[in-house]
Amino acid sequence: MPTIYTIGYEQVTQAAVIDALREAGVELLADIRFLPLSRRPGFSKSSLKAAAEEAGIAYRHFKQLGTPAEGREAARRGDHAGLARVYAGQLELPEAMAQMGELREIAQGKRVALLCYERDAAECHRSLLFDALFEGFERVDLEPEMLVK
Repeated sequence: MPTIYTIGYEQVTQAAVIDALREAGVELLADIRFLPLSRRPGFSKSSLKAAAEEAGIAYRHFKQLGTPAEGREAARRGDHAGLARVYAGQLELPEAMAQMGELREIAQGKRVALLCYERDAAECHRSLLFDALFEGFERVDLEPEMLVK
């Protein structure tokens, strides 16, 4: 059974994310944030891409598989039903459907990890994407070592 990995970078360092990806043998880091920007050091697109590629992991941004602003607002409020509704609409867009096809095809031949912010995949749209796109795949949620506060 093919596997899809998921990973969130909430409360972790870039190095911890890269280490977890490397340990899992991930070949492609699929950034599924609508806006690949972060206030957390090391997690904006160019920095993350450079670190992944330095570790031998390909990086690709799938913007259309990200959550639009309305969905991100719902997630921040803890409104998971609202997030699911908005995200389902996003996945019906032709651009998102095209990226879903590309990602599924890649995942059939490579070890792929879906990246977003939330640590808990159940609280994140990456679990919704997995449910919509990866029937017949096993999901493994990677949890990098957290920062000590």
